[in-house]
Amino acid sequence: MGDVPAECYAGTTAYRSDGQRLLYRYDDSKPSVEAIQGDKLPWIPTAQQVTSEAGSDTSLTQSGLATHPTDGYLYGQSRGAILTDGVWKMSRNTATRIAAGFGNTRIIAWNRPYLYRVTGNSLYRYTMSTVSSVPTNKVKLPGTRWDTVNTLIFERTGGTGAAAVDVLLGTKANGELKEWRVNRATPTSGIASTVLRASGWSSITSLTTGYCEDHPNGRPLLAINAAGAASVHFDANAKDRSGTDIKGGSLGSLGWTAKAYGQ
Repeated sequence: MGDVPAECYAGTTAYRSDGQRLLYRYDDSKPSVEAIQGDKLPWIPTAQQVTSEAGSDTSLTQSGLATHPTDGYLYGQSRGAILTDGVWKMSRNTATRIAAGFGNTRIIAWNRPYLYRVTGNSLYRYTMSTVSSVPTNKVKLPGTRWDTVNTLIFERTGGTGAAAVDVLLGTKANGELKEWRVNRATPTSGIASTVLRASGWSSITSLTTGYCEDHPNGRPLLAINAAGAASVHFDANAKDRSGTDIKGGSLGSLGWTAKAYGQ
């Protein structure tokens, strides 16, 4: 994709109907899919968030959060893999209950110390200082149209002191690509927002932002729709509250139909 710098990377977790975890990614100017044998869950999360990962050429560790489709719990995930004789093999793959009260969760987004959750037409914020701690201080945030938000990810923290905000990025059923800014100290006082693009994003069911090593002020956006098609975009200035500089386009139908969550 000529409009997206070659060093940009974005990837997201997805789960097939048999529980196999996949990694959908755009890297080195091309899309790809990674699957490690045995990397499965016995259930498909309704929402999922990778919270940290580290690795080398021969090992991988990753933690995350996920919500269960039927039991109403928030789970902590821990994964590990080792490259042995040229083949990646799972060394650890657990999901541990953290807290009840998370039934019907559609989206989660975490950045220490806050966990955001979309359920029904509401957005909630919890305090969750580590990925294994029980969420507390549940707060219902302003707005009653969060059911029209198809994707929502944590993008960055901006400002300082009383003006510090969590910046969330997402897509809406009306086609908008939108940014929301939640004041960290007074989250119920109102949520500022900016429409970055007014149309063209209504079919997106997974949105991921990544990084570009040689363009630190920019960001790639990997967007996937329910039909398995994907597109990749580059926002040259991630903090200017404008979508006029977003370029990129379709990667075509890739068959990426597993449930993908966005990161």
